[in-house]
Amino acid sequence: MARTQLQAARAGVVTPEMDRVAERENRDPEFVREQVAEGQAVIPANVAHDALDPMIIGREFATKVNANIGNSDESSDLETELEKLHAAVHYGADTVMDLGTGSDLDEIRETHVEYSPVPIGTVPLYEAVKRAGSSEEITTELLLEVVEKQAEQGVDYMTIHAGILAEHLPLTDGRKTGIVSRGGSIVAKWMEERGEQNPFFQIFEDLCEIFVEYDVTFSLGDSLRPGCLADACDEAQYAELDTLGELTDVAWDHGVQVMVEGPGHVPMDEVAANVERQQEVCDGAPFYVLGPLVTDVAPGYDHITSAIGAAIAAQAGAAMLCYVTPKEHLGLPEREDVRDGLAAYRIAAHSGDVANGLPGARDWDDALSEARYEFDWREQFRLALDPDRARSFHDQTLPGDNYKEARFCSMCGVEFCSMRIDQDAREAGEMRRLETETDLESSPAADVNLPPVGTHDSSGLAELEKLDEEALEETADD
Repeated sequence: MARTQLQAARAGVVTPEMDRVAERENRDPEFVREQVAEGQAVIPANVAHDALDPMIIGREFATKVNANIGNSDESSDLETELEKLHAAVHYGADTVMDLGTGSDLDEIRETHVEYSPVPIGTVPLYEAVKRAGSSEEITTELLLEVVEKQAEQGVDYMTIHAGILAEHLPLTDGRKTGIVSRGGSIVAKWMEERGEQNPFFQIFEDLCEIFVEYDVTFSLGDSLRPGCLADACDEAQYAELDTLGELTDVAWDHGVQVMVEGPGHVPMDEVAANVERQQEVCDGAPFYVLGPLVTDVAPGYDHITSAIGAAIAAQAGAAMLCYVTPKEHLGLPEREDVRDGLAAYRIAAHSGDVANGLPGARDWDDALSEARYEFDWREQFRLALDPDRARSFHDQTLPGDNYKEARFCSMCGVEFCSMRIDQDAREAGEMRRLETETDLESSPAADVNLPPVGTHDSSGLAELEKLDEEALEETADD
């Protein structure tokens, strides 16, 4: 009997999850099944995640965005992490990864699964380090125990750092920033101190058996991703990618869904080539990229430096973008950082879909442009990616209700507003009046390419709306 979405798809079965994905993507369910069967798309859907609203990750579908949250020994608690989760869902995250390394990891993870309508991802290695006390004390038995427990808790996908091998480590010696992946550095240290091969690589087929039982999706970690432009596209990065391609085939042979994680820091002119190389090496398995950051000079603005690379990657075929917040390299993100990071990445993902000509993707842009031209301020705010932010910026200088009817904003004022001038000229008969109207109700676009963002079926989450309101009221006030 099929136990995973991949096994069901190969058997010709359209699962309820595939039906829901087809509805959200405005695609035929049979097309969804074919993409999953071929390994070109994944539906992360642990059988124990009861409140999940299924989604799909694949280059033939709308580009998705992941938000990383998580505590540390220095900061954050359950309440704060739950606020981050709700902010992420509200502002449009398609998945959320809990990268916590602090205390109460089990309670936080279980709460996230209980209150999340989007897939939850984790990095089991972090908990293994916490339980072992140090990286060198980790055993393969402990790794399997941690992975199985997290699978039982309902985690939908896990980053597994199985691609970094002992023979890859010397290839990093000439780098400027060495190994910047947290998981990669831990595994590298373990191999150096114990003189053994990567423990995840050793037990990979055992992991596949656990993943099949719960239908957990592999997110094969890029342990040797470049941490600066100078280290991009080097021998170490590509040696690991070749191993990830081999592991993808092993997972598929076991009936396990797979996506592959990608770099890091990459110059703009090499981003597309990275995506193309991954697609070739990993036989089209969905590519899940962090950024990439296209310059290293802007700490505090890396949601921007990385969103540039993310947009290029999306156009080139990356299936999911892992957001970067303004706090990257500087500190643990808080709720407002989550908001800013998601805005940057929703823009990157949508821009990629528009560039790739996905059905209806540009309709949202057209509808907002029409509202802007007509000075329909309330409609502009409603259609905005972040309506509260758009309204707040407008009202900082023109707060009165009468200005919601005004044919100008504070940027140009009355006399120099180009759209008012253009409208007046057309009304006077000097140019033809513009007659356009985009009907978003009939748009063929996927849900994520239509307003509002953060639209998930939360029927299984009785307290979600209440918790969202409490968390987000304070965000809006800020």
